[in-house]
Amino acid sequence: MNVLKKFYVHGLVVLGFLLISCIYFYPVLQGKKIFQSDIVQYTGMAKEQNDFRATHQSEPYWTNSAFGGMPTYQLGANYPHEYISKLDHVLRFLPRPADYLFLYFIGFYVLLLVLKIDPLQAFFGALAFGFSTYLIVILGVGHNAKAHAIAYMPLVLAGVMLVYQRKFILGGIVTMLAAALEINANHFQMTFYLLLLLLVISCFYFFQYIKEKDFATIGKVIGVFAIAGVFAIGTNATNLLATSEYAKYSTRDKSELSFNADGTKNTTKNAMSNDYITEYSYGILESMNLFAPRIFGGSNSENVGTDGAMYEFILSQNVPEAQAKDFVSAMPTYWGDQPIVAAPAYIGSVVFFLCIVALFVVKRRIKYAFLVAAILSLLLSWGKNFSALTDFCIDYVPMYNKFRAVSSIQVILELCAPVIAILGLHYFFKAEKDRQWKVLWQSSAIGLGILALLFVFKCSFNSSGGSDSYFREVMDRSS
Repeated sequence: MNVLKKFYVHGLVVLGFLLISCIYFYPVLQGKKIFQSDIVQYTGMAKEQNDFRATHQSEPYWTNSAFGGMPTYQLGANYPHEYISKLDHVLRFLPRPADYLFLYFIGFYVLLLVLKIDPLQAFFGALAFGFSTYLIVILGVGHNAKAHAIAYMPLVLAGVMLVYQRKFILGGIVTMLAAALEINANHFQMTFYLLLLLLVISCFYFFQYIKEKDFATIGKVIGVFAIAGVFAIGTNATNLLATSEYAKYSTRDKSELSFNADGTKNTTKNAMSNDYITEYSYGILESMNLFAPRIFGGSNSENVGTDGAMYEFILSQNVPEAQAKDFVSAMPTYWGDQPIVAAPAYIGSVVFFLCIVALFVVKRRIKYAFLVAAILSLLLSWGKNFSALTDFCIDYVPMYNKFRAVSSIQVILELCAPVIAILGLHYFFKAEKDRQWKVLWQSSAIGLGILALLFVFKCSFNSSGGSDSYFREVMDRSS
């Protein structure tokens, strides 16, 4: 009877995720499609191969529609025996992009259950993860592969933690399937960042095993992961091998140039320069966007409306009304260091507060593993703003120099923070009343103290954006 009750509760949770996903993206139920700029560009590049596929009923592995011609290995090529892809299509049965939001919820819910969190709290934790600003924004611009890979991250982590909890058969199966789905999502940068998270988690558990002198468990864990890894990689071998072959002729491999564009001698082996890799580096102070939204503005293109001070200011510069309306319909409100930002990477002030609560109330040491992973991802996201760590990773960490836009590693923080927060919520309600009041007082003091510091120092921020001079020039020409 208890088993049936558990399945009943989980069934209601899944139904809730379905309804929320469809309601949030309700226009897709009306047959509408979200405009995704990256997908529009991809559709153009993939047209030739799609036409060839439809005409000849066979798969082309080359297209002339992308750049000067290139293999279609990363342009939606279909390979034989893609059984994992079929499983993925079964899981993503909702219309896009509601399917990705649903996967966000389900994967994170399973992870929290593995961490022994109550279903109701796990439900709200999944919502906190799925509605993290960055995870929604990438759907709007068409980073589907990235969203796809992020969605399976919690499920992979759930399988890994089951193995570390000595549930070898169940954990091995979940790890194998989830890892196969993660690789099949085909965004190797996100998968690489997931491996960094798993490395931190693994160090935590291996330290515990070594401390307990439980070397037998270490052997079993390594064996289970080896088997799961072989099957996960094997089911994606065709795409992995094809991509590996092509990468040798792309900017992801070593440079054959002896001299730079300015005539200086090229001293780096990597085809991608450090400046290119770190072009999208999160500002150190900009990190406060994680819990204080819009402290560094909004996006690079935002409609600020005609009822605000900006519209009145533009009119006061003798700009015609029609042009003034065009200006305010796509104004840059972001004034950080990154070239393009669609929205602040906001994880939620409630999540941030509950993370503080967790530091006081959660006695399980696993919280420190997630905390270390979150802090590491934050430091790495600073890129050129913390060059000592970034340059070290580029030079010495295998494959780290294959990926750009280092700010996107914050997805690890955006996964770890809700985990820590829900652990805090869970153990807060298990604590005694006296303990609860003490934790609330301590957490509130820290939270309010941080907000007070922000209020005091906000006037010292330089609110100038990179495109300010361009807009001044355009207004001068229009007036």
